Amino acid sequence: MNYILFDSAHRNNLLPLTFTRPVADLRIGILTIREKWEFLLGEKTSTLTEPYLSAKFPLVKAKSNILINGSVCPNKELVEDVVSLKPGQTLVREDAIIAMALTAETLETFDGEAGSDIQTISIENDFVKIENTWDLFNHNDRVLREDFEMITKGRKSQPLSKTNSLVNPENIFVEEGAVVEFSILNASTGPIYIGKDAEIMEGCKIRGPLALCDHSVLKMDAKIYGATTIGPHSKVGGEVNNSVFLGYSNKAHDGFLGQSVLGEWCNLGADTNTSNLKNTYEEVKLWCYSEDSFVPTGLQFCGLVMGDHSKSGINTMFNTGTVVGVNANVFGAGFQRNFVPSFSWGGTHGFSDFELKKAINIATAVYKRRGLEFDKTEQDILKEIYSLTHKNRRA
Repeated sequence: MNYILFDSAHRNNLLPLTFTRPVADLRIGILTIREKWEFLLGEKTSTLTEPYLSAKFPLVKAKSNILINGSVCPNKELVEDVVSLKPGQTLVREDAIIAMALTAETLETFDGEAGSDIQTISIENDFVKIENTWDLFNHNDRVLREDFEMITKGRKSQPLSKTNSLVNPENIFVEEGAVVEFSILNASTGPIYIGKDAEIMEGCKIRGPLALCDHSVLKMDAKIYGATTIGPHSKVGGEVNNSVFLGYSNKAHDGFLGQSVLGEWCNLGADTNTSNLKNTYEEVKLWCYSEDSFVPTGLQFCGLVMGDHSKSGINTMFNTGTVVGVNANVFGAGFQRNFVPSFSWGGTHGFSDFELKKAINIATAVYKRRGLEFDKTEQDILKEIYSLTHKNRRA
């Protein structure tokens, strides 16, 4: 069977994070949503997404296809329901399409809706569905625990050095090549997963749940509260609470980050701080691209959502409930505005356009430091985002 992960109608609610990736490539828990499906299916998947992303995330078609909603975090029971679908059948929960079995012909006309000739099967499985940016940290505790159980089942952890102080060590899993010295790891509040070749430097204090993914580093004296996910190839220091780093991003110095999501290739300068609670204790509103306005989150605690390639200067202060787009450079004294459009350069004193050529040159240099190439495909995606977000910079 050919499995395809498609972007649901909620894709625009997940901007700016989905400007640069399909919904299925968002990380929550330990793995991305795509990695969860591929782990449980035992099969590779392709993607039905925006045309400008299709060169990087191509669609693979076959005579028989099962389309899966890329915002759905799977479990074993749901996968069993999906693989049992017959042509013309659709799984739905509360009117939302979860999966569809389509032939090559019906795939060509699929528009995200179930056709009138489709047999609908309602399910009540209990699973997490990502519909808003804040869902990534708000549901991270549950999904991290589920991922931990799934990927460590039947496996043996690598031993930890005796220099560390451990609470509930049976709830700690260490992959090959990871290094942890002179740190406190408390897994009584949730599991702690340490990925391949990751490092926890001396003096770190960790309360689970935590996922420190492959090749990532916790800097000396970091204080990490769960549920936090630090995606691969990231460097994190200071104080972090219930936040998600998608990967390849750095917060290497002191400063607080709470109830937040950082995309890839982000960098927070030293002593960057994020407020996650209003002084009035009111519900936090967050910028929503699909509504072109601030919308209620239903949350009292909500910090920063930052798109890929964005950065902050030293001592930057972000207000409660701030959204920063793709490839923005934010700096300057005082609290920043609650919505910073993509390709903005500046801060409290005002913003100018971040020149596209300069943005590409910086991204090329950043990729090169990691032994990667910011190739034409990546450049074309950035160019398209620059065009798509032009109206936000003019508002």
